[in-house]
Amino acid sequence: MKKEINPRETSRAEAFELWMSSPMPMVTLTKTFDVSRILKISRKRGWKFNMILCWAIGCAASRTKEFYLLPEKGFGSSWRLMQYDSIAINVIVENKKGEINSCDVPYSDDIQKFNEDYLRLTSEAAAECKSSSLENAMVVGTSAMIGTELDSIVNQYTDLFCNPMLMWGSYRRGFFRTTLPISFQFHHVQMDGGEAARFLELLDSLTLSSKAAKARIQQASAWIDLYPNTCCYLHKGSFSHPCGKPMACKSILG
Repeated sequence: MKKEINPRETSRAEAFELWMSSPMPMVTLTKTFDVSRILKISRKRGWKFNMILCWAIGCAASRTKEFYLLPEKGFGSSWRLMQYDSIAINVIVENKKGEINSCDVPYSDDIQKFNEDYLRLTSEAAAECKSSSLENAMVVGTSAMIGTELDSIVNQYTDLFCNPMLMWGSYRRGFFRTTLPISFQFHHVQMDGGEAARFLELLDSLTLSSKAAKARIQQASAWIDLYPNTCCYLHKGSFSHPCGKPMACKSILG
């Protein structure tokens, strides 16, 4: 469900005034991730690599309060700020005609449920050559251009689509690990660089092995000290949500 809220009554009030009139309000951060663990799990369980990565993106986004607010163009040239209570991941699919469609996959903490929805919706989009969308969810866009290695992707913007988006090319195999640069584009009204960097750190922790994740959790604690007013926080060595709901990341890290 989504609803319009008064930006002046939110923590994004100043950002709304500063950036809504900007001709290019999008910011892009690029980070290289170690995806060796995701690749291993993909092969072991028969899950698609892209599905696991999309689930991890949704898991990190759903624990970051800034993802639940998004500017939206209203009538004429006016803008409004919308608040959401759920997250979905947009996936671009090549259809049977060799063209592209997209589908919004609702995020679920249960990776098995997310996988079922992912397979069903992407298969339908490919077979029917039709896109599907979830109007009442805050949609995180993704784009996997696996035909080549890419260092960074920037400057994809239209005022009809202010949603955050993560983009990547093909992963890079090394002797000891497999890496993947991921570009994260976000609207400056939605979040600042600090919150965006913290989201990437949470996502990074979800892609690592258990031992490496523990080190990341300790490292990320410094972010929480710097940014205490956040929906994401660390508690007793694991990620959790203010409502008490633990992050469902053990299926990836375990």
